[in-house]
Amino acid sequence: MNIDAMMELLTRGCEEVIQKEELKERLAGGKTLRIKAGFDPTAPDLHLGHTVLLNKMRQFQELGHEVIFLIGDFTGRIGDPTGKNMTRKPLTEEDVRKNAITYEEQVYKILDPKRTQVMFNSQWMKKQSAADLIQLAATHTVARMLEREDFQQRYTQGQPIAIHEFLYPLLQGYDSVVLKADVELGGTDQKFNLLMGRELQRHEGLAPQVVMTLPLLEGLDGVKKMSKSLNNYIGIHELPKDMFGKLMSVSDELMWRYIELLSFESNGVIQGWKDSVTQGKNPRDIKVQFAKEIVTRFHDGAAAEGAYEDFVARFQHHILPTDLEETLITVPSEGILIAHLLKTAGLVNSTSEAFRLIRQGGLKIDGEKISDEQLRIAPHTTHIYQVGKHKVAKLKLTL
Repeated sequence: MNIDAMMELLTRGCEEVIQKEELKERLAGGKTLRIKAGFDPTAPDLHLGHTVLLNKMRQFQELGHEVIFLIGDFTGRIGDPTGKNMTRKPLTEEDVRKNAITYEEQVYKILDPKRTQVMFNSQWMKKQSAADLIQLAATHTVARMLEREDFQQRYTQGQPIAIHEFLYPLLQGYDSVVLKADVELGGTDQKFNLLMGRELQRHEGLAPQVVMTLPLLEGLDGVKKMSKSLNNYIGIHELPKDMFGKLMSVSDELMWRYIELLSFESNGVIQGWKDSVTQGKNPRDIKVQFAKEIVTRFHDGAAAEGAYEDFVARFQHHILPTDLEETLITVPSEGILIAHLLKTAGLVNSTSEAFRLIRQGGLKIDGEKISDEQLRIAPHTTHIYQVGKHKVAKLKLTL
């Protein structure tokens, strides 16, 4: 593959590359590059949002480069303040250790073990003395830290910023110094932290790393980024039928976003899919192809076919019509409780009737029986609601 083809592959889907010419020069140099991406083990499961970065790392591997999957077991004790409006509660060492183990188990579903170094930043950070940390902190000013949008916002609103939070981007940047990273990948919300690595490498006399930011994948609600804490995620360890079902539940609009960020199909194939939908093809058929691709990636082809057959059995054999006209329901940004949704949609006469129906097992969503009376349905989702034996409605929730 020539350099231009490499650049086209590696920059596909990237939000920003700092600097493109530096990346091109390093690729042209012919040496094996060290590609770094850091993951704080704040939750035990990797999800499809994480794989946007992991897929890019895999592309570098396929071109012969070495990737470093860095588990921030030390920085995870601080907690990344990015995008937070308050100080995060530090994780215990035991929490971090347990989560880190599951990361190691899951990452090889995507990355090539032969070209992957799994490392922990506690390996070098625990060796740092108080004097070392003071020297690191002396490389930047408070004013520089307050250039960060989230810090600046909290400061102007009078919300507290703990001193240790200023250390987080410095420690992440120092990781790049220790690892001599040629390229660091991160989400768009990580740009400040990634650039810190460039600055500290330059300060240490090293060639500054190329920074590549990638878009954040929205969760199943289509609004907030995919997160386990928001329960809007698809875990890469989930059972094939659960993964397939969640992907099929994604709205037609959000489907294209998922395809663009997660599919390994070429741009030409994806454009062909879009053209076919414009010409009248049912988006559901494209969604099936995509869902099979993802399930195959994390399980295998047989599992994908089995998940599809299970999906068909659950939905078509339960005589759930696929051509129902959508009913648009406006809900608040935080979503709506299921009982209120059923009443708003006219599927029940009162919320008390809805609660009674749920307790008696008379509500199904997309063919699945619902027993949680406190279930909250998020905006930007479309599902088929079956109330009792005779009432069926396809509800599309919007803001």
